[in-house]
Amino acid sequence: MGVIAKATLTINNANYEVDLSKPIDVSLPLKSGSENPHAWYVDNPSITPVVLGDWVGSVQQGASTNFNNIYFNPHAHGTHTECVGHITKEFYSINESLQTFFFLAELVTVIPEKHGDDYIITQQQLQVLLTTKVEAIVIRTFPNHEVKKTQKYSHSNPPYLTEEAAIYLREIGVQHLLIDLPSVDKEEDGGALLAHKAFWNISENIRTTATITEFVYVPDEIKDGVYVLNLQIASFHNDASPSKPILYKLI
Repeated sequence: MGVIAKATLTINNANYEVDLSKPIDVSLPLKSGSENPHAWYVDNPSITPVVLGDWVGSVQQGASTNFNNIYFNPHAHGTHTECVGHITKEFYSINESLQTFFFLAELVTVIPEKHGDDYIITQQQLQVLLTTKVEAIVIRTFPNHEVKKTQKYSHSNPPYLTEEAAIYLREIGVQHLLIDLPSVDKEEDGGALLAHKAFWNISENIRTTATITEFVYVPDEIKDGVYVLNLQIASFHNDASPSKPILYKLI
């Protein structure tokens, strides 16, 4: 029988009760090789032992410890959280932009609409689905096959958010946008990045504390609704970091 780790979290002056013993991890693990989601035309990630002369950093190969190098791109190889520094000349670090880590979030499931050769997520869809004023939104797209865990997205023109949808989320106060796609924008758009720019309000008062998390995966059995989100990142001095978003049901 499990132990109930009941906790009361205060978020924006409101109290929410959650069971910390039942986390819902919506991140994808980074693995060496091709068994990852993959985008943006780069090579597979690799996790390999350090080699120093005759010494190999692998216990299986006689070393006392496992001592690996990891090659990956946070934008291309799995769940990651990015700040406005992803698209600005001025440097912004995700480690400095994200300073608090618990938020009220709503999970919604969207069927992208066909628009010419594209599939898009529209403002009208999000207006219908969102039921609560929240700081974060988690967008699960349908169909939601497990192939998303290893999907190769390069040259596939996956679904994306319209500029109007991103503006809508910004205007209703969403600070943290999470999605199960490699980008909120069209794969090949000539560098327009309309949804990124709109969400971060790049042309006016830049939202330096707002974040976008891509490549999440939410299993079908997790129901749409309101959760507490714990958005965890590694302390990378970079525009983006691999991340581990965790949802908790309200009790």
